[in-house]
Amino acid sequence: MQESKERSFPTASENERSPVVHKQIDMQEEDPTLLLRAEFYKGSRLGDIYLRLVRPTHQMLRRLDTGLLEATEAAETPRTGLERVTTAIKRVLIGTPLVTAQAEKERLTKFKALAVLSSDAISSVAYATEAILITLVAAGSSALSLTLLISLAIVVLLSIVALSYRQTIPAYPNGGGSYIVAKDNLGTLPGLVAAAALMIDYVLTVSVSVSAGVQALITLFPALMSEVVLIDVICVVVITMVNLRGIRASGSTFALPTYLFIGSALLLIFVGCLKVFLFEHQPLIGHFAVVHPLESLSLFLILRSFAAGCSAMTGVEAISNGIPVFKRPEPRNAVITLTWMAVILGILFLGISTLALSYGTLADPAGNPTVIGQIAQRVFTGPLMFMYPVFQLATLFILTLAANTSYSDFPRLASLLARDHFLPHQFAFRGDRLAFSTGIIFLAVMASVLLMTFHGNTTSLINLYAVGVFLSFTLSQAGMVRHWWHLRERARGWQHRLLINGLGALTTLVVALVIATTKFVEGAWIVVVLLPLLLLLFLSIRSHYLHVERERIAAVPHYPEEIHHHLIVPIADFNPASQWSLAYARSISPQVTAVHVHLDEKKTASLRIHWTQWQASLKEEEQTQLEVIEPVHRSLVRSLHHYLLTVQRHSPNETLTVILPEMAKSGVFRRLLFQPKTFLLKVTLFFQPKIVVTNIVWEQRNSSLFTYPETIHHRVLVPIAELDWASLYSLTYARSISPLVTAVHVATDLHDVEVIRAQWEHLQRHVTDEEKVHLVVIESPYRSLVHPLLAYLEMVQELHPEATLTVILPEFVVDHWWEHFLHNQTALHVKIALLAHPDILVTDIPQHFRLMPKLYRPSK
Repeated sequence: MQESKERSFPTASENERSPVVHKQIDMQEEDPTLLLRAEFYKGSRLGDIYLRLVRPTHQMLRRLDTGLLEATEAAETPRTGLERVTTAIKRVLIGTPLVTAQAEKERLTKFKALAVLSSDAISSVAYATEAILITLVAAGSSALSLTLLISLAIVVLLSIVALSYRQTIPAYPNGGGSYIVAKDNLGTLPGLVAAAALMIDYVLTVSVSVSAGVQALITLFPALMSEVVLIDVICVVVITMVNLRGIRASGSTFALPTYLFIGSALLLIFVGCLKVFLFEHQPLIGHFAVVHPLESLSLFLILRSFAAGCSAMTGVEAISNGIPVFKRPEPRNAVITLTWMAVILGILFLGISTLALSYGTLADPAGNPTVIGQIAQRVFTGPLMFMYPVFQLATLFILTLAANTSYSDFPRLASLLARDHFLPHQFAFRGDRLAFSTGIIFLAVMASVLLMTFHGNTTSLINLYAVGVFLSFTLSQAGMVRHWWHLRERARGWQHRLLINGLGALTTLVVALVIATTKFVEGAWIVVVLLPLLLLLFLSIRSHYLHVERERIAAVPHYPEEIHHHLIVPIADFNPASQWSLAYARSISPQVTAVHVHLDEKKTASLRIHWTQWQASLKEEEQTQLEVIEPVHRSLVRSLHHYLLTVQRHSPNETLTVILPEMAKSGVFRRLLFQPKTFLLKVTLFFQPKIVVTNIVWEQRNSSLFTYPETIHHRVLVPIAELDWASLYSLTYARSISPLVTAVHVATDLHDVEVIRAQWEHLQRHVTDEEKVHLVVIESPYRSLVHPLLAYLEMVQELHPEATLTVILPEFVVDHWWEHFLHNQTALHVKIALLAHPDILVTDIPQHFRLMPKLYRPSK
């Protein structure tokens, strides 16, 4: 025997030389990841045999190990015209996809991290002093001298919080956000309170930052005043698009504006102090224009002013939350960056407050011009006049881009909550550029809604601000106190660490109470009301997921012999699609019924004639019963639904499968447009328990042999996400059709690969050798679930063109319509994608939660 070393399909000329296949071996029977087939050809001379190894023409998957494949970049190739258009748009807007292994390269240096994670805190100096002035002025201009004392108190508070978080970072090197710290040390409910407070604060950060930045632009170009909201929303969209490109891209984009503002603000303070104290010899407390008091100076007013100025503290926690985005060593780099941020923030805030007092700057209630803008106009004169527009634009950039801190931390917090089942699981998925895309888009939508609701008014938005952030500060520091107490026997120096965190918890608690009390009427009540509502939402979502997990757990498999098939084939006309569907149904079971709804007398009569003629040409054992049923309310869908319910009621132990035949159209939308009744029937049956639906599309085939059951060679693939009731029942159903069954799991991370393979090995111990099913795990480096699965289907189909390939999709049906939004609907996405592959049959097995345990409990 001679062996051919060729690795491709035989050409026509080669087939002419060796036209007879001596033997064909499917190498996938032993390992489905061996995507090749061995063919033995007879040679022209007696005794000559040639071996040909047939591989797919496009290698979209790479074999890593037995049962393990990896999707290549070719697997992500768009397959339809619409997909090609949407992919091209995504590439232009957010760039080419990144593989999961590139996550390490996406981490930030200290220089970029300061720009990304500190922009919120540093930018707040542009409006924090103004917030103090506009509150104190209610007691008249004479009360404004207290601004400096209030600013000093805030800087002291900043120092305490920064020291506290310097201890949190090494203790929680994977991200010591308030949610994690409070949850680990105080319990789930305090952790959720901290998470809810932070989420509110992050949304407000985007809204306040963008609105304040646009106010700086309006100070420079007053003519744009009427377009404030539109400019706000445009800014949000731009920042969103940059963040969807990945954290490293956003760091590179936003580093220059951040450092431009820091440099110009330091220059403003330096030049301003020289002018005021060295050249003009002005007092520390300047002369303010006379403003008549509207209320007396009281402790309550001072506390309100302090609360307003505490907006300068927002964003301080971002570095502690974002430790995983730093380059190694992450904790050390995070501590250094936090220190830089606190020092820069303290200098800028005190400097601007000092200049505002010395120049006697009053805050305009309308926010135009801003306090910092008035200071810049007085400082940057003469040779430095060019710096005024530069500073205003830098302020615009830093205020607008300060929202980037929220874009960094909100999606990460949402992913942690999703991981713990408190938010929809979609928030835990990374997008093309390794960013948590769902969280980014959700944040942008909520911030835009707030900006439109409050018409881009910074003062109104600030009234909602800082309550949540100080509440999260308090819970985080209280959690750290408990953390050090638990480690008192192992950690050296735990006493002074506990003291620092305890002082931080006490001071931030006092500030949180002050802010909630003083700003309650002005808008803080909204945050106070939102917190319990968010808690209720978190707990409701988790309750649903826990309910799902309980329903999905299965300890033992099902058995094919338990399934008693009864196949129903609705027929409108006698055509090749109907013949093909009936042949497919009879290849599964002899118990097949064709059903026709009598809506048109001529059509029914014609069908009876053709049916009688066709059945007469078949053997008696191949003949199929045709039932003509009367319509219900002249509706095809209602009539079939009523008939199926009747059959189901009379035969409760049978597995009812409905075969829906369709004629192939040129595109997906044409199929939906020209066959709406089929689509409506699919939707109706999806919500009907214990009914399986198989969709068959007839194309113009080269042979009529497919109209005979014996010519159909089944090959079945079952995509599985987890080993639950739905997956196990779908595998059982598949084995009842054919012994050639392959389970396919697409893994988006390495940990997932090990988990599913271990579970599968445990499962296989409970079945006999003839009932065992091969599992193919496909690593998806681009985190796509559908494309690698399609690539595997296409390669199997190419290797086995003679086989009828059926994909069985296990799909859960939840109890309430709104619960669909809590699941990523992968089965639905696969069904839509397979519309472009009419030669692949799709069987949908809906699993109803409330009915699964009693319907599908195994008997062995």
